[in-house]
Amino acid sequence: MRTLFHRIAAPLLAALCLSAPQTWAAATQCPAMFAQGAAPDVLQANIAQKTRPLCFESYSVLYSGIALAPLWSAEHLTRANLVKAHALTRVDHFHEEPLLKDMPHATLADFSRSGFDRGHMSPNGDMPDTTAQFQSFSLANMVAQSPPNNRGVWAGIEAAARDIASKDGEAYVVTGPIFEGSSLQKLKGHVLVPTFLFKAIYSPQRQLAGAWIVPNAPGSDYKVVTLAQLSQRAHIDPFPTLGAAIKAKAWALPAPTESHHVSVSNAKTNKVQPDQSTDQSLTDWFQYELMRMLKQINKAL
Repeated sequence: MRTLFHRIAAPLLAALCLSAPQTWAAATQCPAMFAQGAAPDVLQANIAQKTRPLCFESYSVLYSGIALAPLWSAEHLTRANLVKAHALTRVDHFHEEPLLKDMPHATLADFSRSGFDRGHMSPNGDMPDTTAQFQSFSLANMVAQSPPNNRGVWAGIEAAARDIASKDGEAYVVTGPIFEGSSLQKLKGHVLVPTFLFKAIYSPQRQLAGAWIVPNAPGSDYKVVTLAQLSQRAHIDPFPTLGAAIKAKAWALPAPTESHHVSVSNAKTNKVQPDQSTDQSLTDWFQYELMRMLKQINKAL
């Protein structure tokens, strides 16, 4: 009986694995996080195996039980939520994800004394309240990241994405690791260390999309690519419902600054006027700008 069962079950399981990229529509249980309600597509079946979509208050992830890291983390940034996020004091709550107890997952011990940061994919700085902030510190949202990278150029990219969302009123963002090469490093023999990181962004107002890619290493190197180029390299389509023309068009994304925020002078020269369709939108914009400048002053003191 067992032999007959395995003869029948094995091909069925193999077929399910091969068709995995078409099954991740389950992640759309939190469609508000995704452009036009569609979760990112994983374009290779072997990458999509042993994954689980998770929904949180302000972001969603597709977690890999092979990499022990998120394959992508998606957010819908809005001007109003960024105003709240700027007013929120950071409180670290790194924790193992209880929703992953029944599958392989990263632990705090994996990162301890590893020489790598627990690098947020959806950053704490985007979170509008304490619940969302706590959830952002889940290890389901973390990759092993080079400390100088995490605290330098990557922080500047996170700030640049927030600046675009604030100016345009909203933006959809998908962030994730890229694993390249046949001999990848592992933390404690478990957690795969990315070779590169990407952050893709789509502005509905501008009808533009693009991505930053950075090496997971010290230094300030980065590259701006189209969505089509990102998909070829990361094997993930962050915004599957966007047209081919948008995916192929280059967007001159702003250069990241390692001060975590765009300078006041740059904000003046590159400013895109906020949507003034409501008084609240304009109020949110000024609150955001005021908080950003106050934080710059505090850092300079």
